[in-house]
Parts: sequence; structure tokens; C-alpha cells
Amino acid sequence: MERVRGIGGYFLRARDPEGLSRWYRDNLGVVAEDFDGYWFQQGGPTVFAPFSEDTDYFGSPAQKTMLNFRVVNLDAMLAQLKAGGAEVDHRIETDDNGRFGWAVDPEGNRFELWEPVDGISDPGDLV
Repeated sequence: MERVRGIGGYFLRARDPEGLSRWYRDNLGVVAEDFDGYWFQQGGPTVFAPFSEDTDYFGSPAQKTMLNFRVVNLDAMLAQLKAGGAEVDHRIETDDNGRFGWAVDPEGNRFELWEPVDGISDPGDLV
């Protein structure tokens, strides 16, 4: 059976696509300008997980998806986002897979930041 190899793109509606692209570039280092900018990711696992339609994990019930970004240093990334004026959730959660934090982009899209534990490099490593 053929299998996909990971997420090849993430697309979202935006009131100001150029402004939101700049925000993601300036605050998270994600190059998302037009289709000429490709963001080459460092290797690592990607989780695909449907959630119950009544979950509050994404924040607003109107938000149908949430993107999770792998980061090396969660504390530094959250501080960078705060310094840039982003809404940052004060909670940090930790489990056997690593540490998790959340923030909201200028258009109200909540996203998750994940600092994996050392050694997670294969889906079989996830707890």
C-alpha cells in the first residue's frame, strides 16, 4: 500500500494573506510567501489526529483545524512570540512525548508548539 510521507502544505483562509505570511515568517521563521517560498522542515514525526467535534483543545469552536509546530526550545519560542505581540497561552503542558505550548496568530488561529523529548525521531517512539 502506498503511504503519504508527511504534510506537504497547510493552507488557511486569511483576511490579509500577505500580512499573515509576514507574521509567520517574522515570528516563527515559516516562509509562506506565495507559492514561491518553500519551508524545508527538519526531520521528525508528524501527528495526524482527528479530535471530537466538541473539543476545546483548538480554542474557538469556529476553528476547525490547528497546526502543530515542532520547536527546539519551547520557552525561547514563547518568549519570542510574546515579544512580538502575539497572544500566548500561559500554560505549558508536559507528557512523555515532550512539552507543549500554544499561541494565537493575528487572525485568531490558535496553534500548538511542541518541544519533543530527546530521541523521538520515529513514529514508533511516540508514547
